[in-house]
Amino acid sequence: MNEVQGPTPTGTSRPYRNLAEALRAHRIDPVNHEFIGAIVEAVGVTALIDRGRYIEALRRGDNANLHIGRTYTNGFTEDEAIVIGSTRLRLQPSEGRTPYFYVSHPSEYGVVPQARTATKRSTTPRAAAAPRAARASTPVTERDYGVCDVCFMVKTPAGGCGCN
Repeated sequence: MNEVQGPTPTGTSRPYRNLAEALRAHRIDPVNHEFIGAIVEAVGVTALIDRGRYIEALRRGDNANLHIGRTYTNGFTEDEAIVIGSTRLRLQPSEGRTPYFYVSHPSEYGVVPQARTATKRSTTPRAAAAPRAARASTPVTERDYGVCDVCFMVKTPAGGCGCN
């Protein structure tokens, strides 16, 4: 949970009509929408309110309200057992709301693999590539750059030798 918890900015507290509207307004990654929806359904949320940095989800009963941020959902108690699908969520202690616990959204666990679409391959075999013709090797002609009159070494193409 890397996002800062803090006081609610004034003037931004407005209710949302539904969860989809709230998630779009806060630009929460679409990968997390189904996960957050399952949490909201599991805990019994009655209303969603814009609080600036997060969405406040009001719950039934005496349970604390949830704070739904871009990367986390915070406000669970230690003894709550939230089951999504067949998996129990691993709650972690909150740093900003101390008696409460939070869960990270799936987008925080790296790239979510996309289902591969089956591509239909052509039934005709590929044409075999034409074999490459062997390159004719060109003989290297030896050039004579001359011999130094002082040290009798072969001169370089620039005209120098070892004694210069």
